[in-house]
Amino acid sequence: MRIHLVDGTFELYRAHFSKRPSHTSPQGLDLKATVGVVQSLLALLTDGEEKATHVAIAFDNPIRSFRNDLFDGYKSDEGVPEEIHAQFDTVEAAARALGVVVWSMKEFEADDALATAAKKFSKEVGQVRILTPDKDLGQCLSGDKVVQVDRIRQKLITEATLRADRQYGPESVPDFLALVGDTADGIPGIDGWGEKSTAQVLSAYPHLEDIPDSVGQWKVKPRSAEKLSAALNFGRKDALLYRTLATLRTDVPLKETVKDLEWKGADKAQFEKWAASIGADTLPARVHRWR
Repeated sequence: MRIHLVDGTFELYRAHFSKRPSHTSPQGLDLKATVGVVQSLLALLTDGEEKATHVAIAFDNPIRSFRNDLFDGYKSDEGVPEEIHAQFDTVEAAARALGVVVWSMKEFEADDALATAAKKFSKEVGQVRILTPDKDLGQCLSGDKVVQVDRIRQKLITEATLRADRQYGPESVPDFLALVGDTADGIPGIDGWGEKSTAQVLSAYPHLEDIPDSVGQWKVKPRSAEKLSAALNFGRKDALLYRTLATLRTDVPLKETVKDLEWKGADKAQFEKWAASIGADTLPARVHRWR
């Protein structure tokens, strides 16, 4: 058995900025992204290759979490396009009508829910597949038990491919993001630390604490090693904070069991009512199972 965990926030943004046709509700609301997410879920549920039988989707609602209390510069609702922000509740309602388990995150983030679920369910099923290319989720990879699926590039990301491509393992992903930074999350990183040099250092020293203070003791010598060492020594406290921000929580209180995640079909009355309310009368015809 496999479980599919969907990054709903990523899917919402992807649908909004895609070249798919626009969709305006009878009330004049831009619901292109919501319709796109529903179509994406329907495709997943009918995809013969993925064979999704147990599914959950997580959303940030709002885009603010406990991390904003730790660092003022962390990502928030500020700057979110209004047309996307206005669909946060609507897309969750649509996914529920479709019969998919929805995790709406407020104190935590959607990524925390996915990380928690991956850890929780990997003990009970053959494989957990996290559907997002988000590099943050790389820290959840575990052998062939927990993998990522990049549906855009049709790429499977495993612990082995991560190590081969990046020179470091899942355990070092938060350290990598702390040093390099993550503009999407508002993590500035440490001055001068680029992807190549950081990967080289982490290949020898998996965690920030492992990197010697003296560059003379480094086993690897990336370009401008002296400057990198000086910058890290000056900003170690900041780097540790950034790593905390980049570390996904695995203690989100998710009440669902594996059985609860089984997709038994869409709620016919609820889904048809929702589709009619937004003027998407053709969507119900794409549902292949009702309950």
